[in-house]
Amino acid sequence: MKLRLAGPLTLYGGLYALAALVVDQGSKLAVLHGVDFGDSGFVTVLPFLDLVRIWNTGISYGLFSQGLDGWWLLGGFKLVAALFFWFWLARVDRRLEAAALGLLIGGALGNAVDRLAYGAVFDFVSLHAFGFYWYVFNLSDVAIVAGVGLLLYDSFLGGAAK
Repeated sequence: MKLRLAGPLTLYGGLYALAALVVDQGSKLAVLHGVDFGDSGFVTVLPFLDLVRIWNTGISYGLFSQGLDGWWLLGGFKLVAALFFWFWLARVDRRLEAAALGLLIGGALGNAVDRLAYGAVFDFVSLHAFGFYWYVFNLSDVAIVAGVGLLLYDSFLGGAAK
């Protein structure tokens, strides 16, 4: 089996990756430098949405926290994951699968950039309703979840969508 770096939909998926990365990093910079969190560390935007300032040194929900000195471990994992998804992207021939992999690549790289720049991932979106608070996340996380969702959808279609 030959290792391929590009395929028929690599550019297509790559544009999704770039869009996810730019939107994620742009939103993080806008919130970090444009929102005054005051002493409370959060700002109410809507009755179900707050902006908060959280530095996540672990993975989802702060699990497996590596501390600020261990940023390279999870950051390296994100880079390896993005590389794996890139090699997968080079082999696909369906647009939906390429878009999904692009979102996974962009999301992984967005959080890897945070770990490289800050030693932790900046999470800032807090959704809540009826006393239930979802975990705090960022737009890289949204891209990753959307990418996984699209891959699952694509697998249930059996590759019928080109």
